[in-house]
Amino acid sequence: MTAVTASAPDRSPADGVGPKNRVRLDVWITYWLFAAFYTALSVGVVFFGRATPPPRPDVTDLQVAQWFDKHQWSIQAGFAVLLVLAGGAAVSNGIIGYFMKRMSSGSLLAYAYIAGMGVGAIPGFHLLLVCWLTATFRPDRDPAIQHMLYDLGMLSYNGSLGCFTAAYTVLAIAILYDRNHIFPKWFAYISIWQIVTEVLATQMWVFHSGAFAWNGMITFYVAVVVFALWIVCLLPILRNATKAETAHTPPLYPAEVTR
Repeated sequence: MTAVTASAPDRSPADGVGPKNRVRLDVWITYWLFAAFYTALSVGVVFFGRATPPPRPDVTDLQVAQWFDKHQWSIQAGFAVLLVLAGGAAVSNGIIGYFMKRMSSGSLLAYAYIAGMGVGAIPGFHLLLVCWLTATFRPDRDPAIQHMLYDLGMLSYNGSLGCFTAAYTVLAIAILYDRNHIFPKWFAYISIWQIVTEVLATQMWVFHSGAFAWNGMITFYVAVVVFALWIVCLLPILRNATKAETAHTPPLYPAEVTR
């Protein structure tokens, strides 16, 4: 039996095209798509969809109908665009999972992270868009039904907990057990704080007002600060990891055929 390995011809770094001088273009493209998606998401939910900062939960059917009427066009414009761009969530999960597979903690946690975030994106993002677009699709709909869509969208958007908790948990474990230094260890502790905010957010399913409501200081604003910090830290971490990815980096699956 012989092993045949596919490899590029060796070249000297002096010729300017050697392995150490070629970047992984696919990884760079995915990184910038990650950054663009979160930028578009922030603009869409803040300035168009009006979901962040969140509207009040302690409102009447009539007040909800008036609120949808007031923001009908911005919700339809912003959320329709986000529905088109929603696949960016998969790209964002993919690049993190890609680097998790480079960790010595193994591939299983990477797959668990991708699965947790992928499942969580449906109630945590898509359902809000669908509910509020449905509410604005027929402005003359019964205000009580609009109120149900209003509640369902916000409780799903802010209160989808389990999948994200699982994803942040496996990410933190992977980083702490990693010996390849793909992500810095301190980022694991920021991810653990993400878990804490998800647990605190369970109270929004009970309270209609105050610090524990879906627009409350504890359940929402603390979570937003921690999530913003997580993203702000993740961007340069992914950038540094991407810069280290060159054609010289060993592939995840070496091109070997044994016969």
